[in-house]
Amino acid sequence: MPLEEVELPFDTESLKNGSNQFIIFFSSRVDGTLWCGDCAAVEELVNETFRPEDGQQGILVYVGLKVEWKSADSIFRGEPWNLTAIPTIIKLNKVRQFTTLFCNKILVLGARY
Repeated sequence: MPLEEVELPFDTESLKNGSNQFIIFFSSRVDGTLWCGDCAAVEELVNETFRPEDGQQGILVYVGLKVEWKSADSIFRGEPWNLTAIPTIIKLNKVRQFTTLFCNKILVLGARY
C-alpha cells in the first residue's frame, strides 16, 4: 500500500485510531528538502519499505518546520506521542499500543536489509 503523507494542520488523534500499522514522523520540507539531516539520511530506506504497493502500511507525518518542532508546545512532544527525536517510527499493534524506533535504530535496522 502506498505511503500516505500528512502535514499540519490535521487531527493527530486520528493517527492512533486509523488502519495504519506504522506512523513515521519526519521533518517537514523547506523548498523541497527535509530540514532534518537524520530524516534525510533514512528517507530512502523509508521509501523502499513503505512506498511499494506490497509494502508495509504506514503514514508519514511531517512535524512542521524546525521552529515548530523545537517548541515545547509541539503537539507531538506531548501525549500520546511523547516524541523526543525525529525521525521516529511508531509501530501500532492490534490493541493500538506503541513500539517506538528512533533514528539510530532505524539506521541499524536498514543496514540489516
